[in-house]
Amino acid sequence: MAALRFSLLGPLRAWRGTDELELGSPQQRAVLAMLLLRRGQAVGVADFVDGIWGAQPPEGAVPVLRTYISRLRKLLEPERPSGQPSDLLVSIGDGYALRTGTLSSDLDDFGEAVAQAERRRATGDGQSAVRLLRTVLAAGEGTALAGVPGPYAEAARDDLAERRLSALELALRIELEVGRHEALVPELLTLRDAHPLREAMSELLLIALYRCGRQAEALAVYTRTRRILVEELGIEPGPSLRAVHERILAGDPALGRPTPSGPAGGPVGGRAAPAGSGPEPRPEPDNPAPVRGTGAVRPFQLPADPPLFAGRRAQLHCAKDLLPDGDGPPDTAVIGVVDGMAGTGKTTIAVHWAHRIAHRFPDGCLYVNLRGFDPAGSWLAPGDAIEMFLDALGVAPQSVPESLDAQAALYRSVLADRRVLIVLDNARDTEQVRPLLPGTPGSLVIVTSRSRLSGLIAGHGAQLLTLDLLTAEESLELLTRRLGAARVGAEPEAANAIVDLCARLPLALAIVAARAAHHPAFRLADIVEGLRDDHGSLDAFSVGDDAGTDIRAVFSWSYHALSPEAAGLFRRLTLHPGPDISAAAATALAGVPSREGRALLAELTGASLVIERAPGRFVFHDLLRAYGCELTTRHDSASERDAALLRMHDHYLHTAHHASAVLGPFRETVPVPPSRTGSGPLRFNDAKQATTWLRTERHVLRAIVEHAADRGYPDHAWRTAYALDLFCDRLGYRHDLMEINKAALRAAQDLGDPVGQAHSLRGLGFCHTRFDHADEASRLLGGALELFRKTGDAFGQARTRRGLAFQANRLGRHDVALEHYEQAAELYRSLGHISGEASVLNEVGWTYILRGDAANALEYCEKAVALQQEVGDLNGEASALDSVGYAHHHLGQYGPAVEHFERAVELYRQLDNRYMEADTLRHLGDAHRAAHDHGSARAAWAAALALLEEGGHTETDDVRRALRELDSLARDQRDQ
Repeated sequence: MAALRFSLLGPLRAWRGTDELELGSPQQRAVLAMLLLRRGQAVGVADFVDGIWGAQPPEGAVPVLRTYISRLRKLLEPERPSGQPSDLLVSIGDGYALRTGTLSSDLDDFGEAVAQAERRRATGDGQSAVRLLRTVLAAGEGTALAGVPGPYAEAARDDLAERRLSALELALRIELEVGRHEALVPELLTLRDAHPLREAMSELLLIALYRCGRQAEALAVYTRTRRILVEELGIEPGPSLRAVHERILAGDPALGRPTPSGPAGGPVGGRAAPAGSGPEPRPEPDNPAPVRGTGAVRPFQLPADPPLFAGRRAQLHCAKDLLPDGDGPPDTAVIGVVDGMAGTGKTTIAVHWAHRIAHRFPDGCLYVNLRGFDPAGSWLAPGDAIEMFLDALGVAPQSVPESLDAQAALYRSVLADRRVLIVLDNARDTEQVRPLLPGTPGSLVIVTSRSRLSGLIAGHGAQLLTLDLLTAEESLELLTRRLGAARVGAEPEAANAIVDLCARLPLALAIVAARAAHHPAFRLADIVEGLRDDHGSLDAFSVGDDAGTDIRAVFSWSYHALSPEAAGLFRRLTLHPGPDISAAAATALAGVPSREGRALLAELTGASLVIERAPGRFVFHDLLRAYGCELTTRHDSASERDAALLRMHDHYLHTAHHASAVLGPFRETVPVPPSRTGSGPLRFNDAKQATTWLRTERHVLRAIVEHAADRGYPDHAWRTAYALDLFCDRLGYRHDLMEINKAALRAAQDLGDPVGQAHSLRGLGFCHTRFDHADEASRLLGGALELFRKTGDAFGQARTRRGLAFQANRLGRHDVALEHYEQAAELYRSLGHISGEASVLNEVGWTYILRGDAANALEYCEKAVALQQEVGDLNGEASALDSVGYAHHHLGQYGPAVEHFERAVELYRQLDNRYMEADTLRHLGDAHRAAHDHGSARAAWAAALALLEEGGHTETDDVRRALRELDSLARDQRDQ
């Protein structure tokens, strides 16, 4: 039998040979995870129950556990004869053990690699140790045991994360020992921000900065770390960090000298590099962070502050003059426009400046890339940007109006009493920016653009800051910051030649410096020779009037230095519609295994050809995207490009389908043709994991559907749109759903597919119902119903009937709604679809409540509860229980109402459906209030308020009002 291999450092997965195994339910995966992590030791039944379900196991937990063990035995040993004891998953006492001698896992590989690296370090082979550690660290696939439930898995995740972080610290420490301090500073700055309480990271950063001649910045880092430790933990830094700080203060030459230290975790010493190689230290104010639960959301969307920012002192001085002296926000509306040609560093200076002044804006920072000059022409519409901002500011998606004017008005209203810093990056023109401007003073808007944006200057009093090329001195400073003073000072003529060949353009200099930093053994003279050899004659990106300064030569130099596989991925990434791309989607485009894909992305980011704007998410600079587009047209055949795009669309379609199946396991599905491309779709173990992916990919998925519709993948377009329907409607992303269904309908019509047209018409009609477009909704839903009849799709007819009934109820035509529900229920019964029939019964009951007939409503909703329990649809059961409680309330039966609301709350809590839990808690509070149980009403409403504030929903005002009225009533009663 083929060998078994397991992955635990990402989602729990298993393979027999090359075939991946389906590991079953989340709880069954939790059983397997415990067996694997106990490494052959027996796990008792009680330990299993505690580890999987915690303090509240379900009834019958032990029989369920034994069922999981039986299924795992069949899965892991399919050839074992029936009745023969298992040789792999054995019974020991009242528990079980997994014999791991014949198994392998990525966790075992990780442990062996760390041990081997420590041995190589001890023998003085630091370079080899670093390569080994970096390789094994790059092999991780996100969060360990992602999606595996239970207290044991949660504790194991923390332990495995700590092991990875410790291994990373070991790699960084060894790299300092071999003299790579200059190249490590950016990574250490990022890690320090991600782990501000981890003293080892700060210690390594202090040493790296000190060796780069940046003593003042090192001291500032220590001061900030000490302040955080004291304020958050009430402790002073430990002895090791304090010792490094004292050595820096004393100017200890030994600390600046890269000298191998031997044992892991020991101090790293050496002599200090010459000071003065970097800019003056800048203040490091505490960045405002998102705040939930206080009634107002305080977003912080700025990208990371560029750690190696250099030059531009004159421009920063001019920017400083835009704001009044002091630390508060401005008293007037202030707009700053940073313009200049592509590649001059407009985004870099805007983000850097924004970080320096962010502390002056108490209500947060907003950032959006408007993609005004995207080579594919997919610039961001103002309405889409406003939706993103409103979402970040805590406005529920379903509360956003449809028209741009109304959206802009709501946006200005939300900002009216707030003091916010807004960065509008890469604007196309004034018309794209104008709707995004606040209407009241007190906020600052920073706009970057290749255009002059004269309309903002003339019409809104914007202040202009134009970026030209760097000066020669600033260019050398940039190189020095990235390569170190010693390396630049050793070859001044070559450094000056690099500046000239890069035409003093920051983007070009950054790319060349990244390549040089990646190869510390290269002489700068060799780099100059390579640049001159590759210099081309294309002038589309030439700088100024000198046709000899061609930025494509810089791009080509970095591009030709890539491995063939990384070069191929660079070209194929330009086929993606954006706005950014995940590592998984990039891997699908490349058509390589996920581990190889991550390594290729690391190569591209190391060469500064793509930017990792967030963990696992990548973007292009516009010039590099344009360059990559030309390369793929020139070097990849049409069939190669088509194959890559097919893999990409397969990846998104199948991943969205898997997410939808997890969110709505009882929902009728549209079959998805099997993928023949090996696109590596993602799978999800629970609704929370699926929702997280959908939220993260929300804007990408909209672009993907539109791309598929317009670029020859119509079947993918409408099927992906269908898979997104449930998610977008539940979370209120109705504008997205409208545009996605428009593209889907267009695609299905081009394809001539009546099934696709019917589903798209139904989805589009339901969107128009949400926006109260009654006539258009009736036309579209009617068209969908007719197509579903012609194709004999009873599921589609039933769902469309429910849409028509929903519309009729919104219009107050309850009799019409009941007729549609009756036909929908009959269709579901003919199909034997109990969950669908139960949902209709619940909706019928709600219709009777709208009619004022609570007694009839109760009968229907109780039938719905029974049917949902029969099929095990917990979400449907919770919804029906809430309706039963609502009917009892309207009948004046507050005791039964409370009982049903509490049962519904418990189910929603199990499902982690916080919005519906809050909605039912509000109903529960209403019932307690009606029964004059004011203490219980307050508790229910307070719990609902906390959940609504956490999600940034607009219903918070209603709940606060109810609580105030309750408090007022209590005061009146005390005064009587």
